Amino acid sequence: MRNLSLGAFLLVILLFSSNSSEARIYVCKPSGKVKGKKPPPDHCNEDDSICCIKGRYYTTYKCSPPVSGSTNAILNLNGFEKGGDGYKPSKCDNKYHSDDTPVVALSTGWYNGGRRCLNNITISANGRNVEAMVVDECDSAMGCDADHDYLPPCDNNIVGASKAVWKALGVPLEDWGELDITWSDA
Repeated sequence: MRNLSLGAFLLVILLFSSNSSEARIYVCKPSGKVKGKKPPPDHCNEDDSICCIKGRYYTTYKCSPPVSGSTNAILNLNGFEKGGDGYKPSKCDNKYHSDDTPVVALSTGWYNGGRRCLNNITISANGRNVEAMVVDECDSAMGCDADHDYLPPCDNNIVGASKAVWKALGVPLEDWGELDITWSDA
């Protein structure tokens, strides 16, 4: 009888703890929307097809999925040089960076208010791993304005990477653009 009581007690504790907020699965929900504005001529870098569309609403996020030892993300091609995608210096150090250097921008939640600035992350894809330094934020909380070069907010699961990262991962040039990856803090 005593073993049954101990077993019942442990079952109650287990059930209680599984209902606590710490045991729930974390879900990153949208934080709002921004309305697209017509960009001025010669904005949105070299490709106007990625500009915000006037009147369209774009979802924003202040959070990103939780980081683990193998966090799923989308790698996209990002430029960090002056005059390219790097329409502004990087947020972490107020500098431009060579696209031949493995650097990345992380979605707002992962950027974590700059707490990952100038730290390395490990990116895994295509059977390879590469370390890259976090130098910027891919803003998923704002967009469609002059401060963001009239680009929409990033999704909440983006690692924007320089050409050096794509090369190190061995991705053929014709496949550069978007790629499913995993990443972790180095």
